[in-house]
Amino acid sequence: MNVLLVLTSHDELGTTGRKTGFWLEELAAPYYRLKQAGATVTLASPKGGRPPLDPKSNEPGSQTDDTRRFEADPEAEAALDSTVVLSTVDPADYDAVFYPGGHGPLWDLAEDTDSIALIETTLRAGKPVALVCHAPGVLRHVTNADGTPLVQGRPVTGFTNSEEDGVGLTDIVPFLVEDELKAKGGVYSKGADWGSYVVRDGLLITGQNPASSAEAADVLLTVLASA
Repeated sequence: MNVLLVLTSHDELGTTGRKTGFWLEELAAPYYRLKQAGATVTLASPKGGRPPLDPKSNEPGSQTDDTRRFEADPEAEAALDSTVVLSTVDPADYDAVFYPGGHGPLWDLAEDTDSIALIETTLRAGKPVALVCHAPGVLRHVTNADGTPLVQGRPVTGFTNSEEDGVGLTDIVPFLVEDELKAKGGVYSKGADWGSYVVRDGLLITGQNPASSAEAADVLLTVLASA
């Protein structure tokens, strides 16, 4: 079982002068659940190499047992140091794809043609894709074979407008995940802010926020087990 985790390479939080990137919990939690289930996990990013970590995801209030374990794990850190360049990835080599969030993906992965093609090819091959928190925004340009938006008419979730407001970035991000999923025709739903909430529609799995990353990985493993 080979699973690809796709991380952002974008590190600028708009024009604020502050840094962003991927959210550590959203990488660490699925990484260990997938590894525990026997998966071979490969990390990729648009630019390759070590992707930028959102510094806020490593503040004491955002740390979890999984994040602390990841940062103390030489094998995990080595994998993070050497993410493969996304354009070199062959979707046929993987049984599933998982996208951790963080604000970074809204700038690069949401517009990245390699990412779009990866998602489309994976789903059309009958293999699952999971995206958490801001990562469901990466689906904005992904289409079905007939050209319609992938999320049109499908149950989905992602970072809520109220959660974005809670972190004070509503006017900074290039688009709001909740609004964009709705605009593309997605049947958007959400749970309580900051609580775990995951939606599965066939091979497409979306999680609302950082707290949803472990559950999203568990749902992905369930789909893989039933394949």
